Amino acid sequence: MTISRNQIQKNARKFSKSWQDISSEKAESQTFWNEFFDVFGVNRRLVGIFEAKVTKASGYQGFIDVFWPGKLLCEQKSRGQDLDKAFSQAVAYLEATAKVDVSQLPRYVIVCDFEYLRLYDLENQNKTQDAYTQILVADLADNIHLFNFIHDQVTQIRKADEAANIEAAERMGKLHDQLKAIGYTGHALEVILIRLLFCMFAEDSGIFAKYQFREFIEQKTRPDGSDLAAQLSQLFYVLNQPYEQRLKNLDKDLADFVYINGQLFAELLPPASFDEDMRLLLLESCATDWTKISPEIFGALFQSVMNPAERRALGAHYTSEDNILKVINSLFMDELRAEFQEIQKKGRGKARTAALDTFHDKLSNLDFLDPACGCGNFLIVAYRELRLLELDVIETIYKKDQLLDVSTIVRCNIGQFHGIEIDEFPVQIARVAMWLVDHQMNMLVSQHYGTNFARIPLKIAADIQHANALEAYWPAVDYIFGNPPFIGAKLITREQRQSFDIVMSVLPKSGTLDFVTAWYIKAALLMQENPEVKTAFVSTNSITQGEQVPILWSHLFNQGVFINFAHRTFQWQSPAKGKAAVHCVIVGFSLRNNSNKVIFDYPDIKGTPVLIEAKNINPYLVDAENTLIESRKIPLSSTNSIIRGSIPYDDGHLTLTFDEFNQFSENYPSDVSLIRKYGAAREMLSNQWRYCIWLHDIPPHLYSKNKFIMQRVAQTKQFRESPKAGQSVKSKANTPALFGDIRQPITNYLMFPRVSSERRIYLPIAYFEPSVILGDSAYGLPNATLYEFGVMTSIMHNAWMRTTCGRLKNDYRYSGSIVYNNFPWPLNPTDKQKSAIELAAQAVRDARAKYPDSSLADLYDPLLMPADLLKAHKTVDKAVDAAYGQTKFATEAERVAFLFEMYEKLAGESSSV
Repeated sequence: MTISRNQIQKNARKFSKSWQDISSEKAESQTFWNEFFDVFGVNRRLVGIFEAKVTKASGYQGFIDVFWPGKLLCEQKSRGQDLDKAFSQAVAYLEATAKVDVSQLPRYVIVCDFEYLRLYDLENQNKTQDAYTQILVADLADNIHLFNFIHDQVTQIRKADEAANIEAAERMGKLHDQLKAIGYTGHALEVILIRLLFCMFAEDSGIFAKYQFREFIEQKTRPDGSDLAAQLSQLFYVLNQPYEQRLKNLDKDLADFVYINGQLFAELLPPASFDEDMRLLLLESCATDWTKISPEIFGALFQSVMNPAERRALGAHYTSEDNILKVINSLFMDELRAEFQEIQKKGRGKARTAALDTFHDKLSNLDFLDPACGCGNFLIVAYRELRLLELDVIETIYKKDQLLDVSTIVRCNIGQFHGIEIDEFPVQIARVAMWLVDHQMNMLVSQHYGTNFARIPLKIAADIQHANALEAYWPAVDYIFGNPPFIGAKLITREQRQSFDIVMSVLPKSGTLDFVTAWYIKAALLMQENPEVKTAFVSTNSITQGEQVPILWSHLFNQGVFINFAHRTFQWQSPAKGKAAVHCVIVGFSLRNNSNKVIFDYPDIKGTPVLIEAKNINPYLVDAENTLIESRKIPLSSTNSIIRGSIPYDDGHLTLTFDEFNQFSENYPSDVSLIRKYGAAREMLSNQWRYCIWLHDIPPHLYSKNKFIMQRVAQTKQFRESPKAGQSVKSKANTPALFGDIRQPITNYLMFPRVSSERRIYLPIAYFEPSVILGDSAYGLPNATLYEFGVMTSIMHNAWMRTTCGRLKNDYRYSGSIVYNNFPWPLNPTDKQKSAIELAAQAVRDARAKYPDSSLADLYDPLLMPADLLKAHKTVDKAVDAAYGQTKFATEAERVAFLFEMYEKLAGESSSV
């Protein structure tokens, strides 16, 4: 998991605190180093950091506590022991290592006694006892820069691994294209590619003998590839045959292949055909080191190579491991790890061993479901993390030098994992990927205990259904998670709508809900059968904003649902190639009301979250009561009402472009007063205005002889009477000279857009005279004072807007009835407070005036916003906060929680009147 340096520092403080009071008797060396590397977001086993047995010059064998070949060696001692001697011991290990493989000599050495960490850089320092840097474990966070090399090395490894995944997928993509070009397509093509993938992984990971598959192709097939298909068909048949059922005179090269089973090679495929180039492509793919392939990444990449158009962006978008861990860590892994750590604190002895055995049984009896699993990314990472925790348990119970039958001590298996996916090819990828990650975890156990453990033949498989999740049966499990499709209500297809409506029959007014909400409803139904089930879904953030909230969450709350953790809006990259990044939330919920609720707030949606402990998490994902913001006709606070702009219903005939207006001015200079500047959000933000024919309250004789106007009026009437016009538009055909809906302010007013970019810190608003016609894609606040301007442009109002508004794609969609009418204005501000806001608001207008040639879009672009304008806004924010009786909020989530508390009070008073 890649994490920021700020997060590393926070992790370091937590690590230091957890170890400062642990006595030597209870301190576990491997636990210490596991948690040390966790500080950097590193699971040491996954990057090749392990214990190592060495034979020293004296002939005695020893164990290196932590060995990262070519990079780092760590030697652990009990508290208070001599670290000089520990370093001498480490040097002896280095000398023994050099005799075996000098390339594995590390640059860094760390010796530790649980109280002190001593770091040696062997490349830049002499190997003397004083050539080191020593710090207290308690001071790790303040000296974290000394260990930057760990973070940097892991980052390099991950980049290299990602490149290896992409390269492997590209090679498979080329083979796919050539097979497809000769007419080998569809299901058969998908299956043969997956079988080839398995065989290449098998020969690099110990399932087959090293190079066994590659040498079979090289030695048993002709260079022109003419018999390759036949040889592969025979090999696939053999891989599905138990040894005792194979022909007695079978070619030895075929007979030596292990029995795989698992139905992977059971289906009889139509014969393919290969040529020389295709054979060479397959051999090139065999040359890849498949042990470096990450099943959680490769699945999505492998699927993408099937589409040449998507392949151009290969590697640009897939469900990142970091985002998957956000879901599974909070849902179950953090809790399971904490339970394991509590058991470890019990000290050594039979009681602890019994508790560990019980915990181990618990791990092996948990069941997991991803009901929109795609290529299985979530299931793969979840299984891997479960197996890593199991390995921690096994290592704590069994010593490394114990003679063990490893197969009897590994209890967790992929049969605990269930998935549902509507497309067939991802289902096949997910099944195989789960076998691959299972084998990778078995290799880790084998590496630790110096024995070979492989679950071959395959007897257990992940339960991946090829089905429509909204119609399929969901198995009984302990945890449900995943990222169901990111599809807005208006983009749901007819076929999807049929499945959606079946699930949503329990919920009225579901037509405005996003597709993902059906997964919430179905999970809640499963919880009624088993109240212990816990669920977490990645979702478009629109289900926690705007009009969807009261519809969805009122039903879920009635079902007894509680939100126990949440990630507020952050940027999630879609696994589909070419798709834009989506703004998402993660919601963890169950029928159990946890006391330790947490909110992850993202000051930067692309950055690291801030963790907030919460008493309650409401559906807007803030620490407040479960308030549902309903549509309201008039403002909750005592303030002016806002209005929507006017709608022409004219098919463009009553509006003019800038050029058309100039032409009209030249042709009819005496009638220019009949044309008004006209616009809404786009025009206000860009300062590129349209114009309109505005004849409201204008006597007909003043325009009846204007040919241009009369032609446009006639065209408007024709449009309103046309068959394509709706009934409401046709009813306005008798007044074609006027806008269909007229809501124009008669005083100066504030204009602000109904839709605004999510990148902006502040919603741009501006004053206009009544001669500027307000269009429908903006709101107007008539008679607005500077005080109202200040509050509306403040971070307080913007935070409320970001939480309660709807979304159009990723942009904010302001709602007068939900956002504005429910916004809690300051209660009884003093004249001094109002004056301070007015002065600050005028300063914002003055700052804007310094840039007459810059549009509001430019001025409020976070990358372009002038420093003096930003400073003026900060002054407004401070003045408005003071009017609320507040001086500082740590996060936006805290600010919104404060506003919700105010809202609840005001709404309660309003309902009691």
